[in-house]
Amino acid sequence: MGYEFYPIPTRAGRGMERYDPNTNKVRIGGVGDVPMDMGVKVSHKLFSPHAGLAYRAGAAWVFRAGYGINTDPYPLARPMRTNHPLLVDLNVVGAGTFQFAGRLEDGIPPVVNPGLGNGVIDIPGTVGAITLDDQFRRGYVESFNFTIQRELRGGFVGQVGYVGTRGIRQMVFQHINYAEPGRGNAGRVLNQRFPGRTADTRVVRPFGTANYNALQAQLDRRFSGGYQFHATYTWSKAIAFADEADDALRFNAPQALHRNRATTGYDRTHNLATGFSAELPFGRRKRWAQQGWGRHVAGDWLLSGGFGAYSGTPFFVTAAGASLNAPNNAQTADQIKPLVKILGGAGPGQSFFDPLAFRAVTEVRFGTGGINNLRGPGVVDLSLGLFREFAAGERVKVQFRTEVFNAANTPHFNNPGNNVSNLRVLPDGTPDLRGFSEITSAQNDERQFRFGLRISF
Repeated sequence: MGYEFYPIPTRAGRGMERYDPNTNKVRIGGVGDVPMDMGVKVSHKLFSPHAGLAYRAGAAWVFRAGYGINTDPYPLARPMRTNHPLLVDLNVVGAGTFQFAGRLEDGIPPVVNPGLGNGVIDIPGTVGAITLDDQFRRGYVESFNFTIQRELRGGFVGQVGYVGTRGIRQMVFQHINYAEPGRGNAGRVLNQRFPGRTADTRVVRPFGTANYNALQAQLDRRFSGGYQFHATYTWSKAIAFADEADDALRFNAPQALHRNRATTGYDRTHNLATGFSAELPFGRRKRWAQQGWGRHVAGDWLLSGGFGAYSGTPFFVTAAGASLNAPNNAQTADQIKPLVKILGGAGPGQSFFDPLAFRAVTEVRFGTGGINNLRGPGVVDLSLGLFREFAAGERVKVQFRTEVFNAANTPHFNNPGNNVSNLRVLPDGTPDLRGFSEITSAQNDERQFRFGLRISF
Protein backbone atom coordinates (compact mmCIF):
# COMPACT_ATOMS: atom_id res chain seq x y z
CA MET A 1 0.00 0.00 0.00
CA GLY A 2 1.36 3.41 -0.95
CA TYR A 3 0.22 6.96 -0.42
CA GLU A 4 0.98 10.03 -2.51
CA PHE A 5 0.10 13.70 -2.34
CA TYR A 6 0.39 16.18 -5.18
CA PRO A 7 -0.16 19.80 -4.13
CA ILE A 8 -0.64 22.59 -6.65
CA PRO A 9 2.88 23.71 -7.68
CA THR A 10 4.19 27.15 -6.83
CA ARG A 11 6.89 29.52 -8.00
CA ALA A 12 9.67 30.95 -5.85
CA GLY A 13 7.91 33.40 -3.53
CA ARG A 14 4.42 33.06 -5.00
CA GLY A 15 1.98 30.72 -6.67
CA MET A 16 1.30 29.90 -10.32
CA GLU A 17 -1.12 31.68 -12.69
CA ARG A 18 -4.58 30.50 -13.67
CA TYR A 19 -7.08 31.87 -16.17
CA ASP A 20 -10.62 32.22 -14.80
CA PRO A 21 -13.18 31.56 -17.58
CA ASN A 22 -15.97 32.97 -15.41
CA THR A 23 -14.45 36.45 -15.15
CA ASN A 24 -11.97 36.54 -18.07
CA LYS A 25 -9.25 37.41 -15.56
CA VAL A 26 -5.98 35.77 -14.55
CA ARG A 27 -5.56 34.85 -10.88
CA ILE A 28 -1.99 34.89 -9.55
CA GLY A 29 -1.42 32.67 -6.54
CA GLY A 30 -0.01 34.28 -3.44
CA VAL A 31 -0.59 37.86 -4.63
CA GLY A 32 -3.23 40.00 -2.94
CA ASP A 33 -6.17 37.95 -1.71
CA VAL A 34 -5.51 35.05 -4.14
CA PRO A 35 -4.40 31.93 -2.23
CA MET A 36 -1.17 30.17 -3.19
CA ASP A 37 -3.14 27.32 -4.80
CA MET A 38 -5.23 29.82 -6.87
CA GLY A 39 -8.35 28.30 -5.34
CA VAL A 40 -7.77 24.85 -6.87
CA LYS A 41 -8.55 21.94 -4.54
CA VAL A 42 -6.77 18.59 -4.79
CA SER A 43 -7.41 15.20 -3.26
CA HIS A 44 -5.72 13.99 -0.06
CA LYS A 45 -6.84 10.37 -0.57
CA LEU A 46 -4.40 9.09 -3.19
CA PHE A 47 -3.79 5.56 -1.95
CA SER A 48 -2.06 2.98 -4.17
CA PRO A 49 -2.72 -0.64 -3.16
CA HIS A 50 -0.79 -3.47 -4.82
CA ALA A 51 -1.19 -7.23 -4.54
CA GLY A 52 0.54 -10.19 -6.17
CA LEU A 53 0.27 -13.97 -6.06
CA ALA A 54 2.53 -16.75 -7.33
CA TYR A 55 1.73 -20.48 -7.10
CA ARG A 56 3.83 -23.43 -8.24
CA ALA A 57 1.82 -26.49 -9.24
CA GLY A 58 4.12 -29.46 -9.41
CA ALA A 59 7.54 -29.29 -11.02
CA ALA A 60 6.50 -27.78 -14.36
CA TRP A 61 3.74 -25.20 -13.78
CA VAL A 62 3.88 -21.71 -12.25
CA PHE A 63 0.88 -19.37 -12.02
CA ARG A 64 1.20 -15.65 -11.31
CA ALA A 65 -1.32 -12.85 -10.91
CA GLY A 66 -1.14 -9.23 -9.86
CA TYR A 67 -3.19 -6.09 -9.41
CA GLY A 68 -2.25 -2.55 -8.54
CA ILE A 69 -3.32 1.06 -8.60
CA ASN A 70 -0.88 3.85 -9.41
CA THR A 71 -1.68 7.54 -9.20
CA ASP A 72 -1.03 9.52 -12.37
CA PRO A 73 2.17 11.45 -11.51
CA TYR A 74 1.78 14.04 -14.29
CA PRO A 75 3.47 17.29 -13.07
CA LEU A 76 1.17 20.30 -13.40
CA ALA A 77 4.21 22.57 -13.34
CA ARG A 78 5.01 21.47 -16.88
CA PRO A 79 1.98 23.01 -18.66
CA MET A 80 1.50 25.86 -16.15
CA ARG A 81 5.09 27.10 -16.06
CA THR A 82 4.76 29.46 -19.06
CA ASN A 83 1.33 30.93 -18.45
CA HIS A 84 0.23 34.56 -18.71
CA PRO A 85 1.63 36.99 -17.58
CA LEU A 86 5.01 35.21 -17.30
CA LEU A 87 4.69 34.44 -21.01
CA VAL A 88 2.53 36.56 -23.31
CA ASP A 89 1.24 34.03 -25.88
CA LEU A 90 -0.11 36.39 -28.57
CA ASN A 91 -2.65 34.87 -31.01
CA VAL A 92 -3.67 37.08 -33.95
CA VAL A 93 -6.46 35.45 -35.97
CA GLY A 94 -8.93 36.52 -38.62
CA ALA A 95 -12.69 36.45 -38.20
CA GLY A 96 -13.01 33.52 -40.61
CA THR A 97 -10.94 30.90 -42.42
CA PHE A 98 -10.30 33.05 -45.49
CA GLN A 99 -10.10 36.44 -43.78
CA PHE A 100 -6.76 38.00 -42.99
CA ALA A 101 -5.78 38.73 -39.40
CA GLY A 102 -3.83 41.89 -40.18
CA ARG A 103 -1.60 43.65 -42.66
CA LEU A 104 2.15 43.26 -42.84
CA GLU A 105 2.57 46.99 -43.26
CA ASP A 106 0.95 47.48 -39.85
CA GLY A 107 3.55 45.25 -38.20
CA ILE A 108 3.12 42.98 -35.19
CA PRO A 109 0.60 44.31 -32.67
CA PRO A 110 2.30 45.76 -29.59
CA VAL A 111 2.76 43.38 -26.69
CA VAL A 112 1.91 44.90 -23.32
CA ASN A 113 4.17 43.89 -20.42
CA PRO A 114 1.62 43.28 -17.64
CA GLY A 115 2.24 43.58 -13.92
CA LEU A 116 0.95 41.41 -11.07
CA GLY A 117 -1.43 44.08 -9.70
CA ASN A 118 -3.50 42.85 -6.79
CA GLY A 119 -3.36 39.22 -7.97
CA VAL A 120 -6.33 39.47 -10.34
CA ILE A 121 -5.31 41.00 -13.67
CA ASP A 122 -6.78 41.49 -17.13
CA ILE A 123 -5.68 39.42 -20.09
CA PRO A 124 -5.90 40.61 -23.72
CA GLY A 125 -8.35 38.66 -25.85
CA THR A 126 -5.59 37.70 -28.28
CA VAL A 127 -3.30 36.22 -25.63
CA GLY A 128 -3.50 32.46 -25.00
CA ALA A 129 -3.87 30.98 -21.53
CA ILE A 130 -3.89 27.70 -19.61
CA THR A 131 -6.13 26.97 -16.68
CA LEU A 132 -7.32 24.36 -14.18
CA ASP A 133 -10.74 23.43 -12.88
CA ASP A 134 -11.70 24.45 -9.35
CA GLN A 135 -11.44 20.80 -8.29
CA PHE A 136 -8.53 18.90 -9.80
CA ARG A 137 -9.32 15.19 -9.57
CA ARG A 138 -6.03 13.53 -10.42
CA GLY A 139 -6.45 10.27 -12.30
CA TYR A 140 -4.97 6.84 -11.69
CA VAL A 141 -4.09 3.66 -13.55
CA GLU A 142 -5.29 0.16 -12.68
CA SER A 143 -2.88 -2.61 -13.70
CA PHE A 144 -3.70 -6.30 -13.76
CA ASN A 145 -2.02 -9.41 -15.14
CA PHE A 146 -2.28 -13.18 -15.13
CA THR A 147 0.46 -15.46 -16.51
CA ILE A 148 1.09 -19.17 -16.81
CA GLN A 149 4.63 -20.49 -17.09
CA ARG A 150 5.54 -24.07 -17.95
CA GLU A 151 8.66 -26.08 -18.60
CA LEU A 152 8.29 -27.73 -22.00
CA ARG A 153 10.00 -30.58 -23.76
CA GLY A 154 13.48 -30.11 -25.10
CA GLY A 155 14.50 -27.71 -22.35
CA PHE A 156 12.21 -24.90 -23.52
CA VAL A 157 10.40 -22.68 -21.03
CA GLY A 158 7.17 -21.08 -22.24
CA GLN A 159 5.00 -18.39 -20.73
CA VAL A 160 1.69 -16.90 -21.81
CA GLY A 161 -0.36 -14.28 -20.06
CA TYR A 162 -2.78 -11.42 -20.12
CA VAL A 163 -1.60 -7.90 -19.25
CA GLY A 164 -3.97 -4.97 -19.04
CA THR A 165 -4.22 -1.43 -17.78
CA ARG A 166 -7.13 0.94 -17.36
CA GLY A 167 -6.50 4.63 -17.02
CA ILE A 168 -9.15 6.50 -15.06
CA ARG A 169 -9.43 10.24 -15.76
CA GLN A 170 -6.66 10.39 -18.34
CA MET A 171 -4.83 13.74 -18.38
CA VAL A 172 -5.45 15.82 -21.52
CA PHE A 173 -5.51 19.40 -22.77
CA GLN A 174 -9.06 20.48 -23.63
CA HIS A 175 -9.71 23.67 -25.58
CA ILE A 176 -12.51 25.63 -23.92
CA ASN A 177 -12.53 28.45 -26.47
CA TYR A 178 -13.71 26.27 -29.35
CA ALA A 179 -16.42 27.07 -31.88
CA GLU A 180 -19.31 25.01 -33.22
CA PRO A 181 -19.21 24.05 -36.94
CA GLY A 182 -19.70 27.07 -39.17
CA ARG A 183 -19.27 29.63 -36.38
CA GLY A 184 -15.62 30.56 -37.00
CA ASN A 185 -13.50 32.68 -34.67
CA ALA A 186 -16.43 34.99 -34.04
CA GLY A 187 -18.34 32.03 -32.65
CA ARG A 188 -15.75 30.89 -30.13
CA VAL A 189 -17.36 30.15 -26.77
CA LEU A 190 -15.39 32.69 -24.76
CA ASN A 191 -15.67 35.29 -27.51
CA GLN A 192 -19.44 35.12 -27.12
CA ARG A 193 -19.15 35.90 -23.41
CA PHE A 194 -16.20 38.28 -23.57
CA PRO A 195 -16.05 39.99 -26.98
CA GLY A 196 -12.55 39.90 -28.40
CA ARG A 197 -11.50 36.71 -26.56
CA THR A 198 -10.37 34.73 -29.65
CA ALA A 199 -7.08 33.25 -28.39
CA ASP A 200 -6.64 29.56 -27.66
CA THR A 201 -7.53 28.78 -24.05
CA ARG A 202 -6.80 25.32 -22.70
CA VAL A 203 -7.65 23.55 -19.48
CA VAL A 204 -5.45 20.76 -18.10
CA ARG A 205 -8.12 18.28 -17.17
CA PRO A 206 -8.44 14.62 -16.17
CA PHE A 207 -10.81 13.35 -18.86
CA GLY A 208 -12.22 9.97 -19.85
CA THR A 209 -10.58 6.57 -19.72
CA ALA A 210 -7.77 4.74 -21.49
CA ASN A 211 -7.41 0.99 -21.97
CA TYR A 212 -4.61 -1.37 -22.89
CA ASN A 213 -5.13 -5.11 -23.31
CA ALA A 214 -2.49 -7.56 -24.41
CA LEU A 215 -1.81 -11.25 -24.88
CA GLN A 216 1.89 -11.80 -24.25
CA ALA A 217 3.79 -15.01 -24.99
CA GLN A 218 7.42 -15.86 -24.34
CA LEU A 219 9.70 -18.78 -25.19
CA ASP A 220 13.24 -19.31 -23.84
CA ARG A 221 15.87 -22.01 -24.30
CA ARG A 222 19.43 -22.38 -23.03
CA PHE A 223 21.48 -24.89 -24.99
CA SER A 224 24.75 -26.53 -24.14
CA GLY A 225 27.86 -25.02 -25.64
CA GLY A 226 26.94 -21.41 -24.89
CA TYR A 227 23.82 -21.03 -27.07
CA GLN A 228 20.71 -19.13 -25.99
CA PHE A 229 17.42 -18.30 -27.70
CA HIS A 230 14.64 -15.94 -26.65
CA ALA A 231 11.37 -15.00 -28.37
CA THR A 232 8.42 -12.84 -27.34
CA TYR A 233 5.15 -12.04 -29.07
CA THR A 234 2.55 -9.47 -28.08
CA TRP A 235 -0.93 -9.06 -29.51
CA SER A 236 -2.40 -5.89 -28.08
CA LYS A 237 -4.59 -2.85 -28.48
CA ALA A 238 -4.46 0.58 -26.82
CA ILE A 239 -7.46 2.93 -26.83
CA ALA A 240 -7.54 6.41 -25.32
CA PHE A 241 -8.82 9.96 -25.77
CA ALA A 242 -5.28 11.24 -26.41
CA ASP A 243 -1.90 9.63 -26.99
CA GLU A 244 0.00 11.52 -24.31
CA ALA A 245 -0.78 13.67 -21.28
CA ASP A 246 0.42 16.79 -23.14
CA ASP A 247 -1.84 16.14 -26.14
CA ALA A 248 -4.94 18.22 -26.81
CA LEU A 249 -8.27 16.69 -27.75
CA ARG A 250 -8.83 16.71 -31.51
CA PHE A 251 -12.53 17.48 -31.15
CA ASN A 252 -13.79 19.96 -28.56
CA ALA A 253 -17.35 20.69 -29.73
CA PRO A 254 -19.71 18.81 -27.35
CA GLN A 255 -21.39 16.76 -30.09
CA ALA A 256 -17.99 15.41 -31.21
CA LEU A 257 -16.20 14.81 -27.90
CA HIS A 258 -16.85 11.07 -28.10
CA ARG A 259 -14.88 10.91 -31.37
CA ASN A 260 -11.64 11.55 -29.51
CA ARG A 261 -11.71 8.05 -28.07
CA ALA A 262 -9.85 5.92 -30.60
CA THR A 263 -6.91 3.61 -31.12
CA THR A 264 -3.78 5.42 -29.99
CA GLY A 265 -1.23 6.63 -32.50
CA TYR A 266 1.50 4.42 -30.97
CA ASP A 267 -0.54 1.20 -30.98
CA ARG A 268 1.06 -1.85 -32.62
CA THR A 269 -1.27 -4.82 -32.97
CA HIS A 270 1.44 -7.44 -33.47
CA ASN A 271 4.95 -7.29 -32.07
CA LEU A 272 7.39 -10.18 -32.50
CA ALA A 273 10.91 -9.97 -31.11
CA THR A 274 13.53 -12.74 -31.07
CA GLY A 275 17.09 -12.80 -29.89
CA PHE A 276 19.96 -15.27 -29.74
CA SER A 277 23.56 -15.51 -28.60
CA ALA A 278 26.10 -18.15 -29.47
CA GLU A 279 29.68 -18.82 -28.51
CA LEU A 280 31.45 -19.71 -31.76
CA PRO A 281 32.97 -23.23 -31.70
CA PHE A 282 36.58 -22.06 -31.90
CA GLY A 283 39.16 -21.79 -29.16
CA ARG A 284 40.15 -23.49 -25.93
CA ARG A 285 37.76 -26.26 -24.85
CA LYS A 286 35.77 -25.78 -28.12
CA ARG A 287 35.37 -28.13 -31.04
CA TRP A 288 37.84 -26.49 -33.42
CA ALA A 289 40.98 -24.35 -33.27
CA GLN A 290 41.80 -25.34 -29.71
CA GLN A 291 45.39 -24.17 -29.88
CA GLY A 292 47.94 -22.29 -31.90
CA TRP A 293 47.23 -19.36 -34.18
CA GLY A 294 43.73 -20.64 -34.86
CA ARG A 295 42.82 -20.24 -31.19
CA HIS A 296 44.38 -16.77 -31.00
CA VAL A 297 42.56 -15.51 -34.10
CA ALA A 298 39.19 -17.29 -34.07
CA GLY A 299 38.77 -18.26 -30.44
CA ASP A 300 36.41 -16.84 -27.82
CA TRP A 301 34.11 -14.94 -30.22
CA LEU A 302 30.44 -14.44 -29.29
CA LEU A 303 27.79 -13.89 -31.95
CA SER A 304 24.45 -12.33 -31.03
CA GLY A 305 21.50 -10.98 -32.91
CA GLY A 306 17.91 -9.97 -32.83
CA PHE A 307 15.02 -10.05 -35.28
CA GLY A 308 11.89 -7.95 -34.88
CA ALA A 309 8.68 -7.60 -36.83
CA TYR A 310 5.78 -5.42 -35.79
CA SER A 311 2.69 -3.73 -37.17
CA GLY A 312 2.69 -0.17 -38.45
CA THR A 313 1.21 2.74 -36.52
CA PRO A 314 -2.38 3.93 -36.97
CA PHE A 315 -3.37 7.04 -38.90
CA PHE A 316 -6.55 8.59 -40.26
CA VAL A 317 -7.55 10.55 -43.34
CA THR A 318 -8.03 14.27 -42.81
CA ALA A 319 -9.66 16.96 -44.91
CA ALA A 320 -9.38 20.72 -45.15
CA GLY A 321 -11.39 22.43 -42.39
CA ALA A 322 -12.47 25.47 -44.42
CA SER A 323 -16.11 24.43 -44.73
CA LEU A 324 -16.19 23.16 -41.14
CA ASN A 325 -14.92 26.54 -39.90
CA ALA A 326 -14.77 25.38 -36.28
CA PRO A 327 -11.58 26.46 -34.49
CA ASN A 328 -10.00 23.88 -32.15
CA ASN A 329 -11.72 21.02 -33.91
CA ALA A 330 -10.14 18.55 -36.32
CA GLN A 331 -11.74 17.56 -39.60
CA THR A 332 -11.82 14.04 -41.03
CA ALA A 333 -12.62 13.03 -44.59
CA ASP A 334 -15.82 11.35 -45.66
CA GLN A 335 -15.31 7.60 -46.03
CA ILE A 336 -17.43 6.60 -49.03
CA LYS A 337 -16.46 2.93 -49.24
CA PRO A 338 -17.26 0.58 -46.36
CA LEU A 339 -13.86 -1.12 -46.64
CA VAL A 340 -10.61 0.59 -47.47
CA LYS A 341 -8.36 -1.64 -49.56
CA ILE A 342 -4.68 -1.58 -48.64
CA LEU A 343 -2.71 -1.56 -51.91
CA GLY A 344 0.73 -1.48 -50.32
CA GLY A 345 2.38 0.90 -52.78
CA ALA A 346 5.44 2.92 -51.80
CA GLY A 347 6.94 5.85 -53.65
CA PRO A 348 5.63 8.72 -55.80
CA GLY A 349 2.60 7.82 -57.86
CA GLN A 350 1.94 4.64 -55.84
CA SER A 351 -1.01 4.43 -53.46
CA PHE A 352 -0.60 2.68 -50.14
CA PHE A 353 -4.39 2.55 -49.72
CA ASP A 354 -7.36 3.12 -52.04
CA PRO A 355 -7.48 6.90 -52.51
CA LEU A 356 -11.00 6.78 -53.92
CA ALA A 357 -12.37 5.40 -50.65
CA PHE A 358 -12.44 8.97 -49.29
CA ARG A 359 -13.53 12.41 -50.38
CA ALA A 360 -13.21 15.94 -49.04
CA VAL A 361 -16.00 17.56 -47.03
CA THR A 362 -17.50 20.74 -48.49
CA GLU A 363 -20.45 21.13 -46.13
CA VAL A 364 -20.63 22.67 -42.67
CA ARG A 365 -20.24 19.40 -40.77
CA PHE A 366 -17.71 16.89 -39.53
CA GLY A 367 -16.55 14.18 -41.92
CA THR A 368 -17.69 10.59 -41.46
CA GLY A 369 -14.23 9.02 -41.37
CA GLY A 370 -12.92 7.61 -38.13
CA ILE A 371 -9.80 8.37 -36.10
CA ASN A 372 -6.80 6.05 -36.50
CA ASN A 373 -8.85 3.56 -38.48
CA LEU A 374 -6.03 2.80 -40.94
CA ARG A 375 -2.58 1.43 -40.27
CA GLY A 376 0.72 2.26 -41.95
CA PRO A 377 3.42 -0.12 -43.19
CA GLY A 378 4.91 -2.56 -40.73
CA VAL A 379 8.55 -2.89 -39.76
CA VAL A 380 10.99 -5.81 -40.11
CA ASP A 381 14.46 -5.47 -38.61
CA LEU A 382 17.53 -7.65 -38.15
CA SER A 383 20.56 -6.65 -36.07
CA LEU A 384 23.77 -8.61 -35.45
CA GLY A 385 26.73 -8.31 -33.11
CA LEU A 386 30.14 -9.96 -32.85
CA PHE A 387 32.12 -9.67 -29.59
CA ARG A 388 35.39 -10.92 -28.22
CA GLU A 389 37.05 -10.35 -24.86
CA PHE A 390 40.64 -11.30 -24.19
CA ALA A 391 43.19 -10.66 -21.52
CA ALA A 392 46.01 -8.19 -22.09
CA GLY A 393 47.99 -8.92 -18.98
CA GLU A 394 46.97 -10.05 -15.53
CA ARG A 395 44.61 -7.16 -14.72
CA VAL A 396 43.68 -5.71 -18.10
CA LYS A 397 40.86 -6.99 -20.27
CA VAL A 398 40.06 -5.79 -23.77
CA GLN A 399 36.69 -6.26 -25.49
CA PHE A 400 36.23 -5.75 -29.22
CA ARG A 401 32.71 -5.20 -30.53
CA THR A 402 31.26 -5.12 -34.02
CA GLU A 403 27.55 -4.37 -34.39
CA VAL A 404 25.35 -4.15 -37.48
CA PHE A 405 21.99 -2.41 -37.20
CA ASN A 406 19.33 -3.15 -39.84
CA ALA A 407 21.68 -5.74 -41.29
CA ALA A 408 19.35 -6.50 -44.22
CA ASN A 409 19.11 -2.76 -45.04
CA THR A 410 15.31 -3.04 -45.08
CA PRO A 411 13.55 0.30 -45.70
CA HIS A 412 11.18 1.32 -42.93
CA PHE A 413 8.60 3.56 -44.52
CA ASN A 414 6.69 6.35 -42.82
CA ASN A 415 2.92 6.59 -43.03
CA PRO A 416 1.40 7.85 -46.30
CA GLY A 417 0.03 11.33 -46.96
CA ASN A 418 -3.41 11.55 -45.36
CA ASN A 419 -5.03 14.83 -46.51
CA VAL A 420 -7.75 13.96 -49.01
CA SER A 421 -8.11 17.62 -49.98
CA ASN A 422 -4.86 17.22 -51.95
CA LEU A 423 -6.50 14.63 -54.21
CA ARG A 424 -7.80 15.58 -57.65
CA VAL A 425 -9.85 13.18 -59.76
CA LEU A 426 -9.28 13.70 -63.48
CA PRO A 427 -12.20 13.66 -65.96
CA ASP A 428 -11.45 10.05 -66.90
CA GLY A 429 -11.70 9.02 -63.25
CA THR A 430 -7.94 8.66 -62.74
CA PRO A 431 -6.77 9.95 -59.35
CA ASP A 432 -4.12 12.66 -59.33
CA LEU A 433 -2.67 11.86 -55.91
CA ARG A 434 -0.51 14.94 -55.24
CA GLY A 435 0.86 13.29 -52.12
CA PHE A 436 -2.39 11.78 -50.87
CA SER A 437 -2.10 8.04 -50.07
CA GLU A 438 1.55 8.14 -51.24
CA ILE A 439 4.51 7.10 -49.12
CA THR A 440 7.25 9.58 -49.90
CA SER A 441 9.63 9.21 -46.94
CA ALA A 442 11.26 6.61 -44.74
CA GLN A 443 13.01 6.51 -41.40
CA ASN A 444 16.72 7.34 -41.32
CA ASP A 445 17.77 3.90 -40.12
CA GLU A 446 19.59 2.36 -43.06
CA ARG A 447 22.22 -0.30 -42.41
CA GLN A 448 24.84 0.93 -39.94
CA PHE A 449 28.07 -0.58 -38.70
CA ARG A 450 29.55 0.27 -35.32
CA PHE A 451 32.93 -0.77 -34.01
CA GLY A 452 34.00 -0.46 -30.41
CA LEU A 453 36.95 -1.19 -28.17
CA ARG A 454 36.59 -1.40 -24.40
CA ILE A 455 39.49 -1.63 -21.97
CA SER A 456 38.84 -2.54 -18.34
CA PHE A 457 41.39 -2.80 -15.55
